[in-house]
Order: sequence, then structure tokens, then C-alpha cells
Amino acid sequence: MRTNIRVRHLGIVAAAAAAALTLPAAAQERDRAQVADRYKWNLTEIYPSADAWRAAKERVQKELPKIGAFKGKLSSSPATLAEALDTLYAIDKELSRAFVYVGLLADQDTRESGPQGMREEMVQLGAAFSAESSYIEPEILKVPKATLEKFIASEPRLKVHRFYLEDIARRATHTLSDSEERILAAAGPLAGAPSNVYNILSNADFPYPSVTLSDGKTAKLDAAAFSVLRGLPNRADRQKVMSSFFQSLGSFSRTFGTTMNGDVQKVLFFAKARKYPSSLEMVLDSPNIPTTVYTRLIDGVNRSLPSFHRYLKLRKRMMGLDELHYYDLYAPLVGSVDLSYTPEEAQKHVLAALAPLGTEYTSVLQRAFNERWVDLFPNPGKRSGAYSNGGAYDVHPYVLMNYNGKYDDMSTIAHELGHSMHSYFSNKTQPYPLAGYPTFVAEVASTFNESLLIDHMLKTIKDDDTRLTVLGNYLEGIKGTVFRQTQFAEFELKMHEMAQKGQPVTGDALAKLYMEITKRYYGHDQGVSIVDDYIAHEWSYVPHFYRDFYVFQYATSFTASSALAAKVKSGDEGAKKRYLAFISSGGSKYPIDLLKEAGVDMTTDEPLDLTMKEMNRVMDEMEAILARRPRK
Repeated sequence: MRTNIRVRHLGIVAAAAAAALTLPAAAQERDRAQVADRYKWNLTEIYPSADAWRAAKERVQKELPKIGAFKGKLSSSPATLAEALDTLYAIDKELSRAFVYVGLLADQDTRESGPQGMREEMVQLGAAFSAESSYIEPEILKVPKATLEKFIASEPRLKVHRFYLEDIARRATHTLSDSEERILAAAGPLAGAPSNVYNILSNADFPYPSVTLSDGKTAKLDAAAFSVLRGLPNRADRQKVMSSFFQSLGSFSRTFGTTMNGDVQKVLFFAKARKYPSSLEMVLDSPNIPTTVYTRLIDGVNRSLPSFHRYLKLRKRMMGLDELHYYDLYAPLVGSVDLSYTPEEAQKHVLAALAPLGTEYTSVLQRAFNERWVDLFPNPGKRSGAYSNGGAYDVHPYVLMNYNGKYDDMSTIAHELGHSMHSYFSNKTQPYPLAGYPTFVAEVASTFNESLLIDHMLKTIKDDDTRLTVLGNYLEGIKGTVFRQTQFAEFELKMHEMAQKGQPVTGDALAKLYMEITKRYYGHDQGVSIVDDYIAHEWSYVPHFYRDFYVFQYATSFTASSALAAKVKSGDEGAKKRYLAFISSGGSKYPIDLLKEAGVDMTTDEPLDLTMKEMNRVMDEMEAILARRPRK
């Protein structure tokens, strides 16, 4: 979430889970009306009704001119500047609340046109807000630095805005004139079009294929079903599922290529307009993250591919395969173990796992379960995947889930509640202007929770097969969060570089690029894992590419949380206090500084190196378990 208030309300979703963990097709047919209320979020805590939302939206609309009333006056006195910024943030807070409501309502069923229309109304209102406030940063930049410092020193109300004001000065060379800023702000609705088209196409309109499985049953392969059925125990089934799904996406390659190109060109347009050398530099400059953090991650993960290939060879061995294919990567490592959990069992384990963080932390978790913060089960049309949204500052965070009762789903609950606790404690501790935490740290609290959950489960499990399953789940987490997301990040960077060089960004070009990178990561040419031709279309299955340069932060956050969690699990009371202070800090500092204070330096290789060390330790334990088994 960027410090620049002009886009804050457009970035209210704290984070989405890295994987879409949802119910199979049969369970998707559960009508929402048949789901018990205790498993559905209660949106009336935001607004009691859609009519109440509309009234709030209209109030915000009427308030907008108040922002423009300060134009030309910001340098007149400290009190005037404070009044202008207080007004700005007060309106933004209500705007964010209204955004949250319609976003959650629309995601309950993406087929419903009413909530989708309400969301579009909010996009238009958000653009109007941005346009109305577009003069603020250029005008503040005209105030001499010494004068601004005197203002801050003499007006107590400006203390909360110090970080924002100093950040404006840092980004001075990329802030345009009043009229230019207004034009860019007005382009907001257009800028969101590629992502919006992709969302509706992939979630509501796409003609997903159906396949007949080995048991004779037919399954429709929508995104939710695919995420489960690709892991079926029967190898022929999962090969059929994966090939059918990606070939179906490939038949729309031209369309997906066009929407992706639209998003890439959007970022490039804004980068050029703001005089950045590249799209990456523009996006990372907002939270003040050195681009070397991005490139260092890619370089480091490529150096670590031998550890990843070791895992893939271990998977091949455990599955008893002569040749490992990409379609084998989601099958259970230990076929005889089916880890299933009711929602109540998952809640019990999550609470026990996170107990080391203290009673205040777990009491808030209990509230999330008891007070309907979570929308648990899938229903037809519901957005796939999982996320936490903490943008309603005066209410509480909300979690969207698609629960399937497996270990992965329990882990996803812990993951999303990590986001929610980050939002809850930051909103509770920080004033609104400083509460929104940067995207770069958004996945730390979530993956931290996953780490504590695995640690808890391993302490309770002695059976070798079950232990292998849980240890394997940890490796799956590294595969999906460190290697896979860095693979995505490398693809994304090269995709944007193609646009910058004037090269065509088409479905065919993206498929070729994706295939080249994927084969390298999975050791295709060395025979480690065979990447079949249809995998070239997997890129079009990843919605996160429409959240520009977002995915690399899953990997950096995972490595950061691994380092932080290790200290908390060791019983280091100081580490626990630093961690709780971290999730209460919101956006009061730049993300690199927030993590340094918590105990990890993301400008070095240390976090990734520690993660790789732990990964290899886990593989050592798994191989030791396999070694003591009797030979068949």
C-alpha cells in the first residue's frame, strides 16, 4: 500500500493467497442460501444494507469539493495544511469503507450484475477523488523545505502526516504539474479495464471444459475445480485435467494476450509519464524498495535451483515414478494419508499453533471465527481463491475462503488470518493515515502463521507417513511461494521489458517466454521434471500479473517470515515483541525499515540463504524417514 494517498483507496485489499485452494466442482454447486450463516461473513457491520452504502457513497461524493477548497492555500499556514490533509484522509477513510463493501459483495457472486455495477460506481468515485486531490502533492512541493519543517514543528496535527510529507519530497522528480496529475488521476478507470475484463472473463464468462474421470464422473474444470482436481491420485486423471484446462485457456490465447498487453502498456504509460527509466523502477519507488531487492531475489533463486531440483527428485522417488511430469506436482506425496479437517478442527489447530503470540492475538483470532469475519465455503459464481481485506478501518478485516477441508485449506485459513491480524493490529494502533501497511510486507504475517502451524502440527505427529505429509507440505509451500512466485516474477519482469523495447506482447509471445522460463526452473532439459507443451498457457491462469510487480513479494515475504518465525519458535521473547510491534506498525515507515526493526535485512541474501538451509534440513529428515523404511 503506497504512502501516496491519491491511490490508497484503490489498494485496500491486504493480500490474496498465492494459491486458489477451493472445493471441487461437485461442492461448488452448494447454493449460498444453504450455507449456515456462521460460515458467511456479515457485511452489515460495514453497512446495514445496500441502501445505507448508497447513502454513504453519496455523502462522500458531496464531500469531495471540500478537498479542492484548499487549492492554492496549502502554504498559507500550518493550520491550513493540517486542515487540508485531515479533510483528505477523512474522506479517503469513508471512500475505502465503501470500496470494501462493494468489493466483498461483488465477490460473493461475480455473476450478479448489481454489485458489479456498484463496484464500477466506486471506481468512478475513486477517480473523482484522485482528480480532486491531484493538486496537493505538486503544491506541497512548491513549499520550501525549511518552511515545511517549521510547519510540522509548530502544528501538532501535522505530526501524523510527517511521513507522507517527507515521502512527497523524496518523490519530487516524479511528481508532475497540477494539470498533468489531474489527467493521470482521471485515467484511473481506464487503467483498471484490463484487470476488470480478465476478472469477469476468467470467473464468470469463460467456457471452462468438462472431463470424464476414471470413475466415470464428469467434472467441469472451472478455476476452483482445477485447483483440486489437478492433485487427484489417479495419474491419468490429473494429466487429463491439466492438459484440458490449459489447452482450453490456450484457445483464448489471443484474448488473454490482449488483456495482459493492455495492463503492461498501462504501467509503461504511467512510468513514462512520471519520468521513470522503467516500469519496475516506478512501481518499486512508491514503497522505496531498491530494484536490486527484486533482481537479487531472481538471481538468488536461480542459484538455488539445485535445491529445488533436489525436492523434485525427492517427489519423483516418493511417488515411485520413472519420469516426473508437471502434472505430477500437485498430487499427494504420501497417497495413503488423507489429512482432512472440519472447520472446527481447523480453528482448534490454528488457535493452538498461534498461541506463542500471546492471548491478545489469539483472542482476536477467536473473534474472527465467532463474529463472522470469514466467508468460508464456495458457492456458484464466488470469486476463486482466498484473500483478506482490512480496508474498512473502523470495522474489522474480512476473509474470503473456498474451504475444501484439506491441510492446505487449514493452512490457507492461518495464512489469511495472518493478513487479518496485521490489518487489525495496525488499524488499532496507528491513526488512519499510517495504518495501511506496504505491499512488500503484506505476506510476512501470513506466511509467518503458516510456519507456526506446521511447527505445531509436527509436534503432535509421530507417524512417519503423516509426518512426511506435513514436511512435504512445507516443501510445497517453498515450491509455491519462493520458487514458483519468483518464476512468475522473472516472467513478469521480462514481459514488461518486452513492452519497453517495443516488442509485441501477444499471447503467443508470452506463451513462448513462459515456457522457456518454466523449463529452466523445473529442470526440463536435465530430465528433472518434464514440462509438457500445454504448460505454455499457464501464465493466463495467474490473476496476480494484473497486480503489477506484486508476486515477487510472496517470495521475499516468505523468506523474511522464515527468519522471524525461527526466532519466535525458539522462545525468544524479544523476537515475539518485535514481531508484534511489526504487525502493529502499519505504514509508519518504509517496508525495508519495518523489517529491519523486526530483525531481518531484505537487502541481503541472508533471508533466502536461511530459507534454503531450512529447506535442505527438511529434505534431510524426509530422506532419513524413507531410509529406515523396509525395502519393498
